[in-house]
Amino acid sequence: MEQRQQQLFYPPGGILIWMILSIELLTFIPALIAFFAYRSQEIDLFIRSSGHLSLGIGTINTAILIGGGWLVAEGIRRLRLNQKSRASRMIWLGAVAGIAFLLLKGFEYYQKLDSGYGLNYDTFFTMYWLITGFHFLHVVVGTVLLAMAANGIRKERYTATDHDDVETIGIFWHMCDLIWILVFPSLYILSRGGLQ
Repeated sequence: MEQRQQQLFYPPGGILIWMILSIELLTFIPALIAFFAYRSQEIDLFIRSSGHLSLGIGTINTAILIGGGWLVAEGIRRLRLNQKSRASRMIWLGAVAGIAFLLLKGFEYYQKLDSGYGLNYDTFFTMYWLITGFHFLHVVVGTVLLAMAANGIRKERYTATDHDDVETIGIFWHMCDLIWILVFPSLYILSRGGLQ
């Protein structure tokens, strides 16, 4: 009973990271609700503008983030098994997935700006830039943290019994995955005409 109570007050990564995650979700979910509220007022505009997004790039980036999430989870599992070299490698690969996401998203941003679809182009693109830009910043932070964690494992700062920081970073990274899994279908698929 005491152990169960301790897990409630000290979840993996500590209570602070879970509070941060809750605040993040309370930021992104209202943003997506606002997105669909605006969409309901300007359906034709949203369908037309969302057609300028690359479903291919969005799909590849989704696969990259999900793959990166798996690499991070596997890295943490290996660390718990005291397989530090393998753990460090897996988490480095998770950071590489983050870099790949950022590069591909940066290319997509360049395409949008080059075509004139900036923040003030219309309501759809205002929401697109705000939501994906905020997520982009989260992935930048997550990627840096993953690189720091992998380096810390390599330098033996973290062990099978002392790796709370790595757990916390992993939770933050999975939050980036979760948010993208909400953002991608909302902006790239549903806004094209799925919800009339």
